[in-house]
Amino acid sequence: MTRRIPIIPTILVTLAIAAMIALGLWQLLDRLPKKEAFLAQLAANPAKPPMAFPRIPDETLLFRRASGLCLQPTNIKLAGAGKSGFRAIADCRTGAEGPGMIVQLGTTRDPMAKITWAGGEVSGYISHAPDGRSLIGSLFDHTPQRLMLVAATPQAGLSPNGKPDIASVPNNHLAYAGQWFFFAAIAAIIYTLALRRRPRTEPATR
Repeated sequence: MTRRIPIIPTILVTLAIAAMIALGLWQLLDRLPKKEAFLAQLAANPAKPPMAFPRIPDETLLFRRASGLCLQPTNIKLAGAGKSGFRAIADCRTGAEGPGMIVQLGTTRDPMAKITWAGGEVSGYISHAPDGRSLIGSLFDHTPQRLMLVAATPQAGLSPNGKPDIASVPNNHLAYAGQWFFFAAIAAIIYTLALRRRPRTEPATR
């Protein structure tokens, strides 16, 4: 008695396993080296000369020292900052045209704090602005995340902002590769067990 291997399901499972292995290799051999090179560039940014705050989002400028002029804050809000409590973030008008500028003025532990600031020259370093997109939304919305100027000197009544932290930039590609390889192995094991549970068939007799 023998077990007959189903052709179409076997082909489909093999293709799925091959696709998962390919995704794991892509994360391991392509995405991971690129992210490591990007992080090395960011690690060198704090030592570079100060620059004007960029008008167009450019992630390669993260953690660069920069300065900008806030002509008028149009809105000041609080955003969560983990152990530091809340970040005071101002949307600024920088001229008649352009996207404006976002400034992190400092931190506070008072969730009801009312921040008053008339604007002016701000110096600090470039970081990501808070992103309100969900994880699923970000997969379909490829608009670059806006940048923010984190003030080196906090405004009156606020605590200092944190220093540039390269660890805040995620690098999960090795874990992603491991997940894809794990999924491929699990699929192969499950399908092998399923084949072994198939009933045997008797060979045809003449």
